[in-house]
Amino acid sequence: MNELLKISALIDRMTNAIGRWVAWLVLAAVLISTGNAISRKAFNLSSNAYLEIQWYLFAAVFLLAAGYTLLRQEHVKIDVISGRFSKRTQIWIDIVGICVFLLPFVCFIIKLAMPLVINAFVTHEMSSNTGGLIRWPVFALLPAGMLLLGVQALSELIKRFAFLQGLIPDPSKKSGAKTPEEELAAFLLEKEVAARDAALLGVKK
Repeated sequence: MNELLKISALIDRMTNAIGRWVAWLVLAAVLISTGNAISRKAFNLSSNAYLEIQWYLFAAVFLLAAGYTLLRQEHVKIDVISGRFSKRTQIWIDIVGICVFLLPFVCFIIKLAMPLVINAFVTHEMSSNTGGLIRWPVFALLPAGMLLLGVQALSELIKRFAFLQGLIPDPSKKSGAKTPEEELAAFLLEKEVAARDAALLGVKK
């Protein structure tokens, strides 16, 4: 397990580096969008390539950062339900979710996407818009993003089994402030506990 944890730590470092690099693509998209708007309004100059590169950058941010989002435990979870169980049960739910749903989903999407990427690369498929961009790079973002997500999922799987063996702290714990979903889950749990306590007091009286 110690060797697996080393592999997990290496994957986490790689995912973290990719996530921080991908964040700069947001700035690039904003600058390109701003420049395109200024050139169109001020000089009546524009190009479909400027519009499409913004879509490409958005796709890159969304797909390539999927593993980074998983690393930071920022994907949506049904905490209102799982929060009622013990931590070990929650970890087992994560393990089942990764093995039964996430990893098969990643493999399925990669299998579907690769023929499209290869065909677009071989045929040099171009955008149907005048002055548009070549298509295969944006198609390749889908299997690339799924691959990064799948690799990070393996890291998360290792960490959860290590936690069950008492080797590491809770890997599902987020750092920083609570998200809106967590605040809602905490609020609903507090209401349920308050209602239960009130009912118990009523029974005792």
